[in-house]
Amino acid sequence: MNAQTERLILTGGAGAIEALRDGPDSTPRGVVVIAHPHPLFGGTMDNKVVQTLARAFVQCGYAAVRFNFRGVGQSAGEHDAGRAEAEDMLAVVDQVAPEGPIALAGFSFGAFVASHALAALWPSGRVQQAVLVGTAASRFEVAPVPAEAHDCTLVIHGEADDTVPLASVMDWARPQILPVTVVPGGGHFFHGQLPLLKNLVTRHLRAFD
Repeated sequence: MNAQTERLILTGGAGAIEALRDGPDSTPRGVVVIAHPHPLFGGTMDNKVVQTLARAFVQCGYAAVRFNFRGVGQSAGEHDAGRAEAEDMLAVVDQVAPEGPIALAGFSFGAFVASHALAALWPSGRVQQAVLVGTAASRFEVAPVPAEAHDCTLVIHGEADDTVPLASVMDWARPQILPVTVVPGGGHFFHGQLPLLKNLVTRHLRAFD
C-alpha cells in the first residue's frame, strides 16, 4: 500500500499464509485483520476495497493486516468454501495480535469469513470493532453478529449491488435488528465511491475515540 508496507509469511493449517501489514505513525491502538473477496473469482489482499479498509483503519490508528486466503499468491493450500479460511483468519489474529485490542473486517466472501471469526473471538473481550462490506449473504451462511457487538459493528452495502442483492443482506440483518448502512447507487465494488466508503469507516471508528 505504501513504502512502509511490511510483508509477512505466517502459518495456517495448510502451511504458509502470505500477509501485508501497514501501521500508523504512532503506537497502534490495536490491530485489524482484513479478509478479501472470493479467491476463485480473483479476490486477493490487493483488492481495492480491502486496501480502502486498510487505509481507513490505519488513518484511525490501527495496524492493518490483510492476508491471502489459501491457494492465493504465496499462501499454501486449496480453497475450502470458507471453513478452513475462517480457521486461517483466526490463525492470523493469533500471530499478529496475540494480545491486546483487535478489530475484524472483510469484503464480500471475506465479510462472510470475518463474521465467523467475530463469532469465535467476541467472547475473548478483545474485539473493539468489526466492519463488514458487501456481505455475501446470498451465497454463504453468514454468522449472526453477537448482540453485544452490534454497537461496534458497521455493515455497509451498495444499493445497486448486482453480485449480492441488498435484499439478501437485509434478510440476514432483519432478525438481528442489525442496522445496515446503504450506499445509494453503490455497486458491489463501489466503483467511484471508494472515498465515500473510506469516510464511512473512519467516521464509525472515530465515534469510539
